[in-house]
Amino acid sequence: MAESTPPSVSSTLEYYRPLPQWRPSAPKPRYWLHVLLLLTTCFTTLVMGARMQYNFEHNRPALSFSDEPIVDRSGQRELISFFPAEWARSHPARLLGGLPFMATLMLFFLAHEMGHYLYCRRYGVYATLPFFIPVPTPIGTMGAVILIRSRIRSRTALFDIGIAGPIAGFVVAVAVLVVSLAWSKPMQMGLGQPDYELGYPLIFKIVHRLLTLSGLAHGAAALPLERVLLHPTAIAAWVGMLATSLNLLPGGQLDGGHIIFSIAPQAHRFVSRLTILILLPMAYYLWTGWFLWAILLWLSSFRHPQVPEWPRVSGARLWLAIFALLMLVVTLTPAPLEHSSLPEVVRQFRSR
Repeated sequence: MAESTPPSVSSTLEYYRPLPQWRPSAPKPRYWLHVLLLLTTCFTTLVMGARMQYNFEHNRPALSFSDEPIVDRSGQRELISFFPAEWARSHPARLLGGLPFMATLMLFFLAHEMGHYLYCRRYGVYATLPFFIPVPTPIGTMGAVILIRSRIRSRTALFDIGIAGPIAGFVVAVAVLVVSLAWSKPMQMGLGQPDYELGYPLIFKIVHRLLTLSGLAHGAAALPLERVLLHPTAIAAWVGMLATSLNLLPGGQLDGGHIIFSIAPQAHRFVSRLTILILLPMAYYLWTGWFLWAILLWLSSFRHPQVPEWPRVSGARLWLAIFALLMLVVTLTPAPLEHSSLPEVVRQFRSR
């Protein structure tokens, strides 16, 4: 996600004359902070990946984080906490099992943010390097973000910067998905429900179907997704698809909002509000997390980086805009987590 902090907006008639040569003062990059956040996020995702790999090897869903004891191959019972940093530290070899998840997830977020960053550099827009966000969530992070600190001087530049991240991340996520399905295995009968029961986007079903029809799917990869015990790297691909769809939501200062604004600035506010209105019933009936994204869209819709009216986005970029819409369709999961609608969450809260 690229967050912009534009300078003041000039006259709407500005496009009739050449723009002044405005050069922002580039603050000194805080490389130490970027490196610190990167290394910390690598650690938190490595720990959670080690936990997922341990679950996977013991024929449990990767996203099972309850504190119930697990019986290992030697017959010993182990109690593993939600964020098992001490458990992983006491057995460093277990951290090696978290490397595939950590590497694929970090590669996705790095590709997404570097797509934005490199196009900022191409157009002479000052942007920070990615800030990774280490949080002990089920995946060990809340993603990454770059900050744009100078004016974007054309609608073409805004479009290219906005769409470059989702395309780069989507390519990585699809590649990881194709490989990781082959690493998954059949789910054993009588296996309990995971703590987080995933809903699958359309791209998961498309790739799964293509692998089956082409004869490349063997073993678990040929089973219905509901009967597959996903490898941790497949979880990373799922996260990548979810992050792509969230960033492509058409509104506010999300990547999808930048794309809408670059093509039709007058429609940006209307599309943003329409998206919020659609997310509210989705939050009630499908996934309560949509409430948070509706609030974020509402807050970010009050401002947007202004760009000159001319030249307009045209030509092949309009086809890329259609491709962005297709990416949103195939990566969007209306209910990313099953049984998480507002009535169900309230019911679960009361029962506890």
